[in-house]
Amino acid sequence: MAGLSLMCGDCGSQLRSVEEAQEHAELTGHANFSESTEAVLNLICAACGKPCRSKTESDLHTKRTGHTEFTDKTAEAANPIDLEMKKDPSPSSSVAVVGEDTPMSEGTDMVAAEVNKELLAELESMGFPTARATRALHFSGNTSIEAAINWVVEHENDPDIDELPMVSSNAKDEAAKALTPEEIKAKAQELRERARKKKEEEEKRMEREREKDRIRVGKELLEAKRIEEDNERKRILALRKAEKEEEKRAREKIRQRLEEDKAERRRKLGLPPEDPNKVKTVIPAVEEKKVSLPVRPATQGEQMRDQLRSLKHNHKDDDAKVKRAFQTLLTFVGNVVKNPDEEKYRKIRLTNPSFQERVGSFKGAIEFLELCGFVKDEIGEFLILSRDKVNMPILNTAGAELNSAIVNPFFGVL
Repeated sequence: MAGLSLMCGDCGSQLRSVEEAQEHAELTGHANFSESTEAVLNLICAACGKPCRSKTESDLHTKRTGHTEFTDKTAEAANPIDLEMKKDPSPSSSVAVVGEDTPMSEGTDMVAAEVNKELLAELESMGFPTARATRALHFSGNTSIEAAINWVVEHENDPDIDELPMVSSNAKDEAAKALTPEEIKAKAQELRERARKKKEEEEKRMEREREKDRIRVGKELLEAKRIEEDNERKRILALRKAEKEEEKRAREKIRQRLEEDKAERRRKLGLPPEDPNKVKTVIPAVEEKKVSLPVRPATQGEQMRDQLRSLKHNHKDDDAKVKRAFQTLLTFVGNVVKNPDEEKYRKIRLTNPSFQERVGSFKGAIEFLELCGFVKDEIGEFLILSRDKVNMPILNTAGAELNSAIVNPFFGVL
């Protein structure tokens, strides 16, 4: 049966004509072709008419375009191969068809392909015939014993398996010239240099990316710090405003008491009361101020302030003990803030005599600690603040309220 295609012995490509084989040889440097009875596939896309020469090409076309319908026109396009070579003075246009009795272009000398002698000797010692071992090494690229054995396994049914591979003398000379030790060494050095430069460029690119990430993270941290500082500043301003309001109300209350005492003294002395108009001008101002205060649910900080104010009011005759109680509570809260993981700072024995003397005997002190997160145990012997209940913002608010109660002389006057 006449051949329908040419098979490249180096890469396995199927070619329709000698002209295509010549082009393939010029592009790849392959020079070993054999005649094949298998025709080159001709799959025509039903959607766009593109011809595909293999299943791989049709799969790639489907992946790119989504077209899935193909018409197989291989039989229509299959024609016997004309092995008459066109004369071309270019040495690279000579194509050696090996394994078949095909005419070669005039002036082309064919010689046996040279292979790695050490690998050939090893294959021969394993029992492979010289021709078969030479053919396997040649077509597997002279790379390794494993590659040659795999080639033999895949081609053991080829009719020319035991024939020496033949190449043109020009191709042999070019191969020999390309494999000189000096050129191999220079090529290897060039490849290493290119790999080194590529690695350096990749490292520089990665360093730039890392620097960008560092700058971005730095900006995010600065922004987070700025927001935290703004929030802390707003909290302090709100606290100071509340203290001023409280101080103002306390002074107004003291002024009212002084006015009442003054009126009482005038009454006891038998003096006429002061002009009511002056009194009326004062009272609405206080009432107006009270009405202007916003009505909203008490926050936890306000609840803490109320407990401390109640404690001071209930023991207003002993300012020293009240101040000591406030300082002791501030010590409890500060120890937890500084050492949240220390259990000893999160556990208070209620029956401790020192605790009872300094804090426990004051109404409102236990309630204040409970607002900070402390909880009595089942038998009521300890106040315990569990680690997962430690709330730093609440504890900071408690510390601020205690500090205000200690340093503000008007605290708890109302």
